[in-house]
Amino acid sequence: MKLLVTRPMTAAATRAITARFPETRFRETNVPMTLDECAAALSDHDAIIPTLGDAFVASAFKTRPLRTRLLANFGAGFNHIDLDAARAADVAVTNTPDVVTDATADLAVTLLLMTARRAAEGERLARSGQWQGWHPTQMLGSPVSGRVLGIVGMGRIGRAIARRLHHGFGMRVLFHNRSTLPPQDFPAEQAGSLIELMKRSDFVVIAVPGGAGTRHLIDARALRALGPDGIIVNIARGDVIDETALCEALAQNRIRAAGLDVYEHEPLISPELRELDNAILLPHLGTAVEETRTEMALRALQNVTAFAQGKPMPDRVA
Repeated sequence: MKLLVTRPMTAAATRAITARFPETRFRETNVPMTLDECAAALSDHDAIIPTLGDAFVASAFKTRPLRTRLLANFGAGFNHIDLDAARAADVAVTNTPDVVTDATADLAVTLLLMTARRAAEGERLARSGQWQGWHPTQMLGSPVSGRVLGIVGMGRIGRAIARRLHHGFGMRVLFHNRSTLPPQDFPAEQAGSLIELMKRSDFVVIAVPGGAGTRHLIDARALRALGPDGIIVNIARGDVIDETALCEALAQNRIRAAGLDVYEHEPLISPELRELDNAILLPHLGTAVEETRTEMALRALQNVTAFAQGKPMPDRVA
């Protein structure tokens, strides 16, 4: 079988993939695939392991003849793949759930603490040579322990974040979800609406999937509801937040701060965000742990192997 992997992988993942499928081709660049590259790949390969940013939009599937029958996505999120177009072209799509949960939840906690305690600003000051020493009102941040945590999207990752912050910092957990959920294995209250959650929370963490259904879910109205003392953290997909509205809210101190690992036009980060001291910015590090990235590749490989053997693919999403 002719397999394409669209990014370089960890050494362990590369060995495992090539041992199973010796004819695998690995792209040698980390630049996402363009529309033309995606269309060409669909004509040339039996299966593809793509990832975030690769342009498998509807028009990519119009190429003929179309050889590919599986997109085994490297990552839990797959909003860069047009699922309807894939189904229409008889191309299966899988993802890599579960293995990303812990690393992403850890990163969310990191961002929340960095944002609350102004760690990025402090690190810049320490490196600048301009620090004049400790004083009682220096870089005052926000307390975390015992505060109200709002989780938008109580899936695997949302629950993992909530557990860490409830058990580790005594935070009271409020969550918003599309469906009503049964009681959790830790104290948590489901809010009646997103706006209610924003009003009642000190910190809000976004953990919903990307896609048309969640685009700009966090808009100007939601940010106003969060209020001038509120902090928002996004480790989901960048376009879940209206970035223009977020920049205005931060610049005008309508919210206290934002911690972001993802961006609406990623990898482009708006100049407005980059200039704001109350925006803490990371370069999409959510799953950036070597063991996690290897596990993600191996999970994708499991799906490709099942496909090659004519067996049900364990993580099929389309």
